[in-house]
Amino acid sequence: QVQLVESGGGLVQAGGSLRLSCAASGRSFSSYAMGWFRQAPGKEREFVAAIGWSAGISYYRDSVKGRFAISRDNAKNTVYLQMNSLKPEDTAVYYCAANGDTTWYRRRYDYSYWPYWGQGTHVTVSS
Repeated sequence: QVQLVESGGGLVQAGGSLRLSCAASGRSFSSYAMGWFRQAPGKEREFVAAIGWSAGISYYRDSVKGRFAISRDNAKNTVYLQMNSLKPEDTAVYYCAANGDTTWYRRRYDYSYWPYWGQGTHVTVSS
């Protein structure tokens, strides 16, 4: 199992940047694909980005491509989400998730397919 703790959320003006971090504890962090999801009030949790074990592959939802970047440091058991050019519609609680399945990428958009979750960190983008 893996335990996840997010940090780095906050209030930022539109056009600004934030970097979210997700620290993992437990064994074999490098064997887990890592993902970021978000949930705005009254909306369903949605996929934001994901990265494979070796960071050689990554995926993004269309609305964040070119603005967000996911990365990981296996030596520090940490995954990051660099968010630039933030928009008010990016406002949400952001969650880190982990998946040890070798075929995680096939259902990466489906939040129910990710077994491990952090508690979330709030991101508010003001206009």
